[in-house]
Amino acid sequence: MKTSKLIAAAALSVLAAAGAVHAETYEGVHPLTTANSRADVSAEARVAARSGNPYGDGSDAGVQTVASTTDRAAVREQAVAAAHNPLQSLDRRAFYRDQVPAAYYKPKFSVMRQAGL
Repeated sequence: MKTSKLIAAAALSVLAAAGAVHAETYEGVHPLTTANSRADVSAEARVAARSGNPYGDGSDAGVQTVASTTDRAAVREQAVAAAHNPLQSLDRRAFYRDQVPAAYYKPKFSVMRQAGL
């Protein structure tokens, strides 16, 4: 029994040594393979920097103008109303079964002062 274990261990050590032989070697830094001079590369870089982004979606679209039919005061009123809404940032997905509990919907009331106090 000891002999079979000894043979198995020897076989594993031979396999491990064979695996270590296949390691990669370091070949150092590769030499430059370009024939362009520094001035040529610099000129190409300037042209590329001044041209548009060829990979952008709207690179050839130019300047976009936005025309709105709503006046400035109406947009401001809508923004103020949305900013004062206490439930504005309430997201239904944050609750169980995507339903906002009734406790979040408080009845609206107004406070009136009594005259003469």
